[in-house]
Amino acid sequence: MKAVRFQQCGGPEVLQYEEVPSPVPAAGQALVQVKAIGLNYIDTYHREGLYPVPLPCTPGMEAAGRVVALGEGVGEVKVGDRVAYAGTIGAYAEQAAVPAARLVPLPEAVDFATGAAAMLQGMTAHYLVCGSYPLKQGETALIHAAAGGVGLLLVQLASRLGARVIGTVSTPEKEALARQAGAHEVIRYTEQDFEAEVKRLTGGRGVDVVYDSVGKSTFAKGLNVLRPRGYMVLFGQSSGPVPPLDPGVLNTKGSLYLTRPTLVHYTTTRQELLARAGEVLSWLGEGVLNLRIGARYPLAQAAEAHRALQGRLTTGKVLLLP
Repeated sequence: MKAVRFQQCGGPEVLQYEEVPSPVPAAGQALVQVKAIGLNYIDTYHREGLYPVPLPCTPGMEAAGRVVALGEGVGEVKVGDRVAYAGTIGAYAEQAAVPAARLVPLPEAVDFATGAAAMLQGMTAHYLVCGSYPLKQGETALIHAAAGGVGLLLVQLASRLGARVIGTVSTPEKEALARQAGAHEVIRYTEQDFEAEVKRLTGGRGVDVVYDSVGKSTFAKGLNVLRPRGYMVLFGQSSGPVPPLDPGVLNTKGSLYLTRPTLVHYTTTRQELLARAGEVLSWLGEGVLNLRIGARYPLAQAAEAHRALQGRLTTGKVLLLP
C-alpha cells in the first residue's frame, strides 16, 4: 500500500510518499481501509520531534473508512462497518490497523470526509466546553484562532450553550467565518491588541475562560484578561511552547486556574468515547453543528498540506485523501 512516512524529524520536506507493507491486524485490532484522513497540529509536533515517536513513523491521528479485516477477539466492530477514529497514530496510509475499542460507528448521514474531519477536533471542542471548563449561559469566553478547525466548532458550541463569544483571528476573511459560526465579537490580533480590546469589551471585568490553542504568543496576555478565579484552558501551542510559569503568577492575577488538557484523558473509556463522539457526529448529521472543510489534499501532497497549516494559510479542517 501507499503511505506517508518520515525517517528523521524535521520540516515538511521529511515527509515521503512511499510503498510500504500493508498492516496485519493483531489481536484486538481492526484493519481499516482509509477513505479520508484529518490533518491536525499534533501531526506537525510528531514530525518536528516536539512529541517524540519511534522512527520511521507514519503520522496521522485521525481517519474514517471501512473495516476490511479483524484481528483475534474483536467484538466491537465487524467487517464492512463504516467507522471513524482519533488518537491512534498511523493514519497517513491507505490502510491502518487500529485498536477496535477506539473505533466509532459512523452514522449513515455522515460521510467519510466529515467523519475524518470531526473526530479529533469535534471531540476536542466538546470536552473543552463540556469538561475542561463547562461553559454556562451568560458567561463570556475568549477563543483564540476562532476560524481554525477547532476554533469554528468551539465558537458554535459555546454560543449554542448561551455564552458570549469573543474570538481572535488574523484576517477579515477569517473574521467573517468566526462571525458566521456565532462569535459575538471578533478581534483581529494583527491590527488590535487583544488584551486591551477584551478589557474594553468586558468593561474591565475580564472573561470567564480563555480557550488557547496558540500558546507562546497569546498565553501571558490571556492570563491578563481573565476575571478573578477565571480559567486558562491551554490546549495547543501553534506559536510555540509556553515558557515555564511560576505558579505564584496565578495568585497575583486573581487566583486563576490553569489546565493543560488533552483528548485522551477525556475519552479514557469506550463508554466515554462513544458518548462524546456520538454526540458530535449526531449533531453533524442533524445539521445542528456545521463543519467547514477548508482544503483537501491528495495523500501524496502531505508535505504541502503541512506547510499550509503551519503557515496559517488554512481555515476550517484540512483533509488528506488516499
